[in-house]
Amino acid sequence: MRDVEMRQLFDEDPNRFKKFSIQSNPVLVDFSKNRVIEQTLSLLFNLAKAAEVEKWRDKMFAGEIVNSTEQRSALHTALRSPVHTHVSKEIDTELASMERLCNKLHHGKWLSYKDTPIKDIVVIGIGGSYLGPKLASEALTHFTQKGIKIHFVANVDAHLLDEVLKDIAPEDTLFVVVSKSFSTQETTANAETAAAWLREKSGIRRSVHKQFVAITSNAEAAKSFGIDSDHILNMWDWVGGRYSLWSTVGFPLALQIGMQNFRSLLTGAYTMDKHFQTAPLDKNLPVIMGLLGVWYINFLGMPHHAVLPYDHRLRSLPSYLQQLDMESNGKGVTRDGKRANYNTGPIIFGDAGTNGQHSFHQLLHQGALTVPCDFIGFSKAEHDHKNHHEILLSNMLAQSQAMMMGRSRKETIELLASYNITGKMVKDLSLHMTFPGNRPSNTIMCESLTPATLGALLALYEHKVFVQGIIWNINSFDQMGVELGKTLTSKILPAMQSDKELSSADCSTQALLDYIRKNS
Repeated sequence: MRDVEMRQLFDEDPNRFKKFSIQSNPVLVDFSKNRVIEQTLSLLFNLAKAAEVEKWRDKMFAGEIVNSTEQRSALHTALRSPVHTHVSKEIDTELASMERLCNKLHHGKWLSYKDTPIKDIVVIGIGGSYLGPKLASEALTHFTQKGIKIHFVANVDAHLLDEVLKDIAPEDTLFVVVSKSFSTQETTANAETAAAWLREKSGIRRSVHKQFVAITSNAEAAKSFGIDSDHILNMWDWVGGRYSLWSTVGFPLALQIGMQNFRSLLTGAYTMDKHFQTAPLDKNLPVIMGLLGVWYINFLGMPHHAVLPYDHRLRSLPSYLQQLDMESNGKGVTRDGKRANYNTGPIIFGDAGTNGQHSFHQLLHQGALTVPCDFIGFSKAEHDHKNHHEILLSNMLAQSQAMMMGRSRKETIELLASYNITGKMVKDLSLHMTFPGNRPSNTIMCESLTPATLGALLALYEHKVFVQGIIWNINSFDQMGVELGKTLTSKILPAMQSDKELSSADCSTQALLDYIRKNS
């Protein structure tokens, strides 16, 4: 299939869309613009069976150990399931605590040190404790409760925290600190600075007691920080950070959109869970999207993937999926401890349409690399400017069509002739204006961006990543690659704060450290 032209496949089969698209409410996936025929997919489904995707899927949903290096279950799906499991009581307890605290704030009963209602919520976290809530917060702005404004701080770079603190009043603000260990370096530094700011502005040492919430598995550390035990929500070891939006980590989102809408988010994810559990392989959206990714990465040598949401509200989706995909499957060792001699995990990038069209889409259309893409759109305009929405979606459809069809040199020459361009200029321009086409893409459509739709969309990508991890025989649920840098930081930081030599440093690191000391 490497050199088969998709344009020809469409010419030969007018029913191609019908054959290669599936709708599982609320999500429609059109995968007809891929370099596949029915035989290709049939062979890929055989690959999924040989890798025992269904068996591993059932193990995950049953709560069996699928995180082999840490000997843990991966129970993020239990967080959104109405079916009773052995952790349901724990989940229900925390949901009830979330609802109680949400009601307290929404009914104007959560008061600051000045006995005024809370208006601003500052979320302090990093990684999955930040990316999921931030994405969902931006995506669901239409559901924001009246009078609530939410801010996110992740980077330890204090420029961001300074910007947020300048935009809020201490008597209006609730800080939500999200850290499983309550010792994450970036989160702890930002939380300590925010607490010092609140104490200074209020003149009350115990203001942290009233105006901080902790989401953590280390309740004692949160209490030592000064947070009221009534304001501490529990996190669990069986939920990885990049899968934690569905847990108490989603509490800031619940504060923003209300607990009923947060439960709708969970319900939407559950609908995709059920689809993934019950649909046969050839009708299963996460399986098909996962297999297409394996097809391009391992068989056709295309290790990149662009995520292109044509909706400003999903502008953080590429960043969210970078963590979900690249942290989950960016591994070079298999579950049985062997070095993988094949690529695992794509390089994910993207931007909201139509911004990307005026930058990196040039490479997508005419670059030497071929990059498979996901286009994501919503049919209904949820603002009063229908013309804008029509322009937006027209661009999305045009981009996917152009990447598939391209424009041959003959067609380009004919186009130039229609402009009355002749002679040598035709020869020179025609090469530059020819588009190779045959660039694969999926188009994912929904009616509107609701909490339930967002839940289904994110669960679709979670399960796609899981399918690929199983086929590559890797553990998608640990993230040991992030640890080495943290370990070295703990050695470099003390040296930076003193005049001591860094005995373990190479000459480059030592010279850069000296430069920083000299010029700080």
